[in-house]
Amino acid sequence: MAEQAVLVCRDVTKTYHDGDVVVSVLNKVSFQLMRGEKVAILGSSGSGKSTLLHILGGLDLPTVGDIIINGRSLSGLSSNALATLRNRELGFIYQFHHLLAEFSAVENAAMPLLIAGVEKKQAEARAADLLQKVGLGHRLSHQPAALSGGERQRVAIARALVNDPDIVLADEPTGNLDKKTGDQIYQLLCELSEQMGTSFIVVTHDTALAGDMDRVMELTDGQLAQRQRGTL
Repeated sequence: MAEQAVLVCRDVTKTYHDGDVVVSVLNKVSFQLMRGEKVAILGSSGSGKSTLLHILGGLDLPTVGDIIINGRSLSGLSSNALATLRNRELGFIYQFHHLLAEFSAVENAAMPLLIAGVEKKQAEARAADLLQKVGLGHRLSHQPAALSGGERQRVAIARALVNDPDIVLADEPTGNLDKKTGDQIYQLLCELSEQMGTSFIVVTHDTALAGDMDRVMELTDGQLAQRQRGTL
């Protein structure tokens, strides 16, 4: 039996109206993401990478087209069902970590489980286990202000994975870090994908980092195309 895609992006088009002018950001974008696959999406600033990622995660709606996650169309879900799907089946990592300043590392990492109704002790035990995996077992009680940029991003990675999602969507996850730390974060994402069987879609402008992914696509003029390895 053929392997089933965990995510299908089908003919997604996104347009905006600027007065009387129609601005096209995405134009019939289609691709599939398989279980455990790591995909990089390259593109210049303003190419629509973040818009595409928001649509894939159900944070924005396409003008035309559909996103299907684990066989379910996002367009057919209520707002509550969509929020539940995002919480249980998707993880998000951003360029800026978006940690809550008043909470410790373990509390921040446990947040998706707490939102899902998991008991606090159990949620924090799961979060502590993931923080150990990302090398922060000794920083569980530290608040974000006491952590380095790389450590904050590791907390954000643990938070994205704490619900054991099928898919993690990462928007320039190393864009705010120095090269050495960024390389470490990318290597960590690859290792965790292998260990947990999680699929990753990583939006980036860094071709060197994209080379660590299983597949590389490029967004140009609103259209997504496979990029050959030799052109990286």
